[in-house]
Amino acid sequence: MNAPEKNPPVKLPNEPVITPQVVAEHGLAPDEYQRLLRIMGRDPTMVELGIFSAMWSEHCSYKSSKVWLKKLPTQAPWVICGPGENAGVIDIGDGQAAVFKMESHNHPSYIEPYQGAATGVGGILRDVFTMGARPIANVNALRFGDPSHPKTRHLVSGVVAGIGGYGNCMGIPTVAGETNFHRAYNENILVNAMTVGIAPADRIFYSAAAGLGNPIVYVGSKTGRDGIHGATMSSAEFSEDSESKRPTVQVGDPFVEKLLLEACLELMATDAIVAIQDMGAAGLTSSSFEMADKGELGVELHLDRVPMRETGMNPYELMLSESQERMLMVLKPGREEMARKVFEKWELDFAVIGTLTDTRRMVLRWHGDVVANIPIPPVVTQAPMYERPWTETRLPSTLAIADVPAPKDYGAALLKMIGCPDLASKAWIWRQYDHLIMGNTAIRPGGDSAVVRVAANKPKALAITSDCTPRYCAAHPETGGRQAVAEAWRNLTAVGARPLACTDNMNFGNPTKPEVMGQFGGCITGMAEACRALDFPIVSGNVSLYNETEGRPIMPTPVIGGVGLLADVEGCVDIALREAGLALVLVGETKGHLGQSIFLREVHGREAGAPPPVDLTVERRNGDFVRGQIGAGHVAACHDLSDGGLLIALTEMAMAGATGATIEAPGDIAPHAWLFGEDQGRYLLATARPDAVIAAAARAGVPARRIGTSGGGALTVEGLMAISLSELRRSHETWLPAYMAGEAA
Repeated sequence: MNAPEKNPPVKLPNEPVITPQVVAEHGLAPDEYQRLLRIMGRDPTMVELGIFSAMWSEHCSYKSSKVWLKKLPTQAPWVICGPGENAGVIDIGDGQAAVFKMESHNHPSYIEPYQGAATGVGGILRDVFTMGARPIANVNALRFGDPSHPKTRHLVSGVVAGIGGYGNCMGIPTVAGETNFHRAYNENILVNAMTVGIAPADRIFYSAAAGLGNPIVYVGSKTGRDGIHGATMSSAEFSEDSESKRPTVQVGDPFVEKLLLEACLELMATDAIVAIQDMGAAGLTSSSFEMADKGELGVELHLDRVPMRETGMNPYELMLSESQERMLMVLKPGREEMARKVFEKWELDFAVIGTLTDTRRMVLRWHGDVVANIPIPPVVTQAPMYERPWTETRLPSTLAIADVPAPKDYGAALLKMIGCPDLASKAWIWRQYDHLIMGNTAIRPGGDSAVVRVAANKPKALAITSDCTPRYCAAHPETGGRQAVAEAWRNLTAVGARPLACTDNMNFGNPTKPEVMGQFGGCITGMAEACRALDFPIVSGNVSLYNETEGRPIMPTPVIGGVGLLADVEGCVDIALREAGLALVLVGETKGHLGQSIFLREVHGREAGAPPPVDLTVERRNGDFVRGQIGAGHVAACHDLSDGGLLIALTEMAMAGATGATIEAPGDIAPHAWLFGEDQGRYLLATARPDAVIAAAARAGVPARRIGTSGGGALTVEGLMAISLSELRRSHETWLPAYMAGEAA
């Protein structure tokens, strides 16, 4: 038991009695509440209970995942700041740093798709500019349920509008992403948002409070009642009453966020800020608590000074509100009025609401009375951390080529695949996003990676991608985790970039289920192996658990957001076949792996077998070779091979550049395995110098073979099929617009 408090709190009028039911409603297990009582040495007030509930929620504490996350590699010579801050930071040379992170807004986006997705974008933007970076690009990774599900169309419409609405109003281009559909996401969609920004490498802002007596300042929007219990809602699975949770979803205003961005960056150009923290999940609670804990100090806050937009708000609501567009700062003494003028110029609220103390306690006052008095260190050091029981997902048997029949009509099979929900064009989505604003987007959505110039009229650029193949992760999590990292690395390589680092978004079901925890641990194990082998550390990320409805979990979905560097944007390549007479060279070995393939699912209606193995030594060797050939100017177009295999990659290249191609049918492997197998570590290159490329590959020990030539208005596989680009494009481009118009299921 702690020593008697100097300032024991008073209870608020009409404060309810804390019963086991009230504790349960706050997401605390009985043993966790007993731990709270031991820390406090007395019964908590409702404000204090709410604070513990938020800080010990899965969303804020990572209590089920932390033990596994420690296995991920997070360091490299170019890493300035790894996990633990608002975003990760890497050195990109010339005194510049790239700042980036990915986060989820899954539960809110299902409950209220427009605001859920919009505030997800707003939150990740704040994470980046809180570090002192100006955002230059947004990315999103979306998973929706079966298109035939009655809610899917509504959810797609709302989420896409929310992402576009917020990003477009902020003036930040949305440049890349991915969208999949699967029945496993019925009733529990995934909305993962990523932002990349640029900052001076020597002017990164951190969240650790410092300076005894320094003022604590609130800036941005006023606080309302939206988003209360958002963190605890995101730490529980859905049930039949999920619609009733709409009040827990935040409401965003991108125009205010734009003002907040400019005001923060203006103040950051001075010496006024000691520490800064976005008010994200759990709002004022987590921001103040984390700043004080990292700085090994205490905080005293006067909650009646917090700007409020609703009447009758109380301390409990003020501490737990997740109203958007708000920041908490520690300023140097005497800089308050200068900072106030900056924020008032941008028409934003500014209030000095507290000070830093040496007590290591959080003391909250309401019109002079103490309403909460919590020791800070034990809330962190004694927070629950679980090593949950887990069971391994065994690797399924490999599906033999002979067990997967060849299609009767290769052209019909290709049309069906290229027009299926996962592979169909997503232009209907990204055309609602402004992907060209700021004028620095060099490679637009629709390819392997987006490429964005770091600054106008400068050669340096960043490549950005988002990747995960959930069906691989469901079949064998370790392989799926390995492949997610490898594919992100490949997609950066395919445009000519040097992959530097990644962020992750770990979307999983209920961690108290051993099979789900086994999926989480398996994916982490595979990801860690790949990150080490590819020198591709994870510098930031997010964990989203309890993604299930009435006991039905989503597929394990560890999304990887990757960032790579191009010294000169003029040297990048994209996927488009733009001219005839180029040789098509396949890099990497093809064994024809059809297990868990799109071909197996779409043509034969099966999801079976082991996912394709991922040899990380081969990935590194082949990718380094391809990047070298792009850097040497030998490559006119490049596409990594993933979903759908060789023929889908070639089709996407042909449609992107409006130039057809003819390729051979091999004699050493079954044609359907050759064309549709999803073997990893492969690239398709278009080159005017095939002899030089193949000779270089031989010297590097990289399998490479010439398989055909670009040209014409059709896609031809000798002896098997010939189909016009116009017919392919019609199949590829019509499904999503027709679906959203209510004309297709």
